[in-house]
Amino acid sequence: MGIREDVFFEGGPHRGDLIMNLLLGVTIVWLPLTIGAITRALWVRYRITNRRVTVIGGWLGRNRSDIIYSEIARVVTVPRGFGLWGDMVITLKDGNRLELRCLPRFRELAAYVIERISPEARRVSGPIGQAMQQAT
Repeated sequence: MGIREDVFFEGGPHRGDLIMNLLLGVTIVWLPLTIGAITRALWVRYRITNRRVTVIGGWLGRNRSDIIYSEIARVVTVPRGFGLWGDMVITLKDGNRLELRCLPRFRELAAYVIERISPEARRVSGPIGQAMQQAT
C-alpha cells in the first residue's frame, strides 16, 4: 500500500479578505477587487497535505492543480491584511507558478511546505524580502 496522506490544512481564503474588500467595494475604483474576493470566497479551496499542495478554483470550482513537493523550486510569501493573511507563490522547476491568495495562517502553512521541499529550494524560499536576498 501507498503512504497515507495526512491533511495539514483544508479550507478557503481568509474571511478578512472578503470583509475588507466588501467594505472598500462601495467605491467604484475598488469594485473589481471586491468581485475577485467574492469569487475567491465562493469557489477557491486549498488543501495542503504531507504529499501535495492542491488548489481548486476557477468558475464554480471546476479547475484543480496538484503540486507534489519534489516539483517545487521556490516558495515565497507576502503578508496581506495587516499580516493576518497572506499570499504564497509556489514556483515549479519548469518555471510555472501557482498562487495561493489570501491564505489564513500563511506563515505556518509556508513553513510546512518549505519543510518538505528540497534543500536547494529551501535556500531560496521564505518571505519575499528574505527570498529575494537569498536568490542574489
